[in-house]
Amino acid sequence: MTRYEERNALSSNGTRIGKCGVVVIILICIILFAAMMHYYPEIFKKSLKRQKRDVIGIIRIKGYILDHKTVNEYVTLINESLRNDSIRGVVLLIDSGGGYADYIEEIYADLLKFKDPNISKPLIASVIRALSGGYYIAVACDYIYVLNSSFVGSIGAIGSVPPVLIPSERVIESGPHKWTGESVLSGYFTLNRVVDSFVSAVEIGRGSKLKISAAELRKASVYLGCEALKLGLADAIGGLQDAIDKAAKEANVTEYAIEELKIPRKEESLQPSSEEGFMNQENITLETLIKLHPPPAFYYIYLPSYAISKSNVSEQIVPFGNISLPSGRAEVLIDLSHGNMISWWVLDTLISELAERDVTVGFISQAETLEKRLGNASCLIVASPTKMYSDIECETIEAFVNKGGLLLLFFDPAWEYIGTSGLLQGVITPINSLSTRFGISFAKGYLYNDEEYFGIYRNVYIKRFRMNPITKNLNSIVFFTATHIRSRWKGIAWTSDDTHSSIAEKAGRYAVMAWVDEGNGTVIAFGDLTFLQEPYCYVEDNYKIIENVASVIAEKVKSS
Repeated sequence: MTRYEERNALSSNGTRIGKCGVVVIILICIILFAAMMHYYPEIFKKSLKRQKRDVIGIIRIKGYILDHKTVNEYVTLINESLRNDSIRGVVLLIDSGGGYADYIEEIYADLLKFKDPNISKPLIASVIRALSGGYYIAVACDYIYVLNSSFVGSIGAIGSVPPVLIPSERVIESGPHKWTGESVLSGYFTLNRVVDSFVSAVEIGRGSKLKISAAELRKASVYLGCEALKLGLADAIGGLQDAIDKAAKEANVTEYAIEELKIPRKEESLQPSSEEGFMNQENITLETLIKLHPPPAFYYIYLPSYAISKSNVSEQIVPFGNISLPSGRAEVLIDLSHGNMISWWVLDTLISELAERDVTVGFISQAETLEKRLGNASCLIVASPTKMYSDIECETIEAFVNKGGLLLLFFDPAWEYIGTSGLLQGVITPINSLSTRFGISFAKGYLYNDEEYFGIYRNVYIKRFRMNPITKNLNSIVFFTATHIRSRWKGIAWTSDDTHSSIAEKAGRYAVMAWVDEGNGTVIAFGDLTFLQEPYCYVEDNYKIIENVASVIAEKVKSS
């Protein structure tokens, strides 16, 4: 073999060895890669994520937002979406009935930062349920998709007002509102300002698309998705995928990953301790809200009606039946024998005015003493009973009135004056079992006025009066959650023509006070109790009613 041939042979063998070596190296790399993928998948997932560029993020807004852990989670997710350049757009998947007002506004304010020119990322809502605060969050979005059957709206707020301070000599405070935060009456107007903020957010967020007035928004109605679309509260019918496609289109991306944004489990401080952090609708009552955030507190929240009926707010009214009461001779008797939902707080001002006129007041705590006690009295007061009057009791009271007695009937449709026992008997049936004997019937529901009201819609003004001893010198009064009265004499005080009944759902002029002459006596009926107590009695001419009632009673006592 020549040197040339030998050199070629060596070269050929070397080439063959080199190719085999490359194949072996490739096989080894494949085996190592497979092993790494099997034993250390997270490393490669993170690597792939870093390689993939554009992401459409999904944030689920779920349930009630009532605790700080829940709101902190949402704020963290929103901030991550704003800072992370790979997240090109965000979809909010909303299924919420709202929550604590401060928390809702915090989330809303953070979401508005998506509109910052330096960030400018599309924010799209996909709504399953967006009620109250849930909708407040939705209006921060550029576009809102709803399903035909979605629930949307309830644009309003619920507030818990502080109780009257009963001070302590051992624990002292620097000012009258240090404990309570505000006065009872100012709570109505504070709530109004809270709702103003909500309505303003809706008007700004929806802009020229909105086809419903602010007054209509404040009614806090709930709409189906298809209705919300017609009213301009939503932009289109569609689901989550439609919202994702919209976000991608607005972000001008065609290839992207879809990623649901969540707080890593290791960050326990930002995780709700349990599903209770989201507060299921079935678990919420007014008592729950008060425990979470003591009054004064405000909520952009939707609660079903049974959330009120499950609450024990009526316990705030302490019946007289549990305390020692004077039982001697009295000219005015107050019935407490029928589970009456009244207390000293309610009747204090009237009792004081009677005392100034030298009129004595006593109480009937047992029904069997009614006939005996009425024999020496000139006036009987029956307020918000929760037990029915028997035929014998009604006949006794009828005889008392026909002989010249004065009967005052008070009913208030607020929950505090009805109680569970009253509700089970038809809400107002207990007092109507007596009042109908005199041609007077207290209506179901309550009155409200969207145009003219004191603080909130169900504190109605009354400015029409028939000349009468009770209406003397009255120009304007306010009844707080009142019902209307039907009577044979058509009443002595009426609301304006644009007042509505919550049951009839129609506008009209409703009587809230009635005067009926019966035999030699008189029956006077009132569709409210709240106006009797402080500070409500100092609104408009309310105190004049109390003075007029006291004077009518005193005249009756004097003439008896």
